Amino acid sequence: MIEIIFEDNHILVAYKPPGVLSQAGELDLPDMLTSLKSLIKERDQKPGNVFLGLVHRLDVNVGGVMVFAKTSKAAKRLFEQMQKHQFNKKYYAIVLNALDVGHRERLVDNIYKDEERKMALIEQHPQSKKAVLEYEVLANSLVEGYEVSLLDILLETGRFHQIRVQFSHRGHPLFGDLKYGGNQTTTQELGLFSYQIEFEHPVSKMLLQFKYLPQGDLFQSFYPILRNR
Repeated sequence: MIEIIFEDNHILVAYKPPGVLSQAGELDLPDMLTSLKSLIKERDQKPGNVFLGLVHRLDVNVGGVMVFAKTSKAAKRLFEQMQKHQFNKKYYAIVLNALDVGHRERLVDNIYKDEERKMALIEQHPQSKKAVLEYEVLANSLVEGYEVSLLDILLETGRFHQIRVQFSHRGHPLFGDLKYGGNQTTTQELGLFSYQIEFEHPVSKMLLQFKYLPQGDLFQSFYPILRNR
């Protein structure tokens, strides 16, 4: 279920479940933009079209926190923050082939988006873009017979499939991520969740932070840790 976490006259922050598109696309699936517009139109009994600006996206199989703009001015200012990497986005990831608990690292790569295959590749290419993230290993566990690690990731740049390809490239694909060398899973879930987003309010300029606990069975074994963070 889509859930509105925060809303005022300028922005709307909501939880996107896995399996829901950020906006309508080729896949015949529900999407956040259409669903939220319909919800607002019905709730507020608006006679005309509802404006709601998409500021950023999450992959269809990734759940987490998303922010939307309710005015064109807010959309412009939020998009500028996004372009300048002023959005602070954090993810929890579950990766295969366990790492040492407490290990921290900063990953820097050049990522190229292969439009034909809809995949990210780490390689030198005229269209490659710098991709940076930092992570910490929080815990290890056994999930569906696989040794996995729970990571806390600070995303410095938001490249296409960045987290997925950077960890796959190092031999630690995300749990359930078949596209990048991960495993088949009975839950059909991807081990990635956008749990926190921090940005400056487009009008008040206040620093806002929103968090949401991962949902679903995949992260359940880590709940004792996640609830205390």
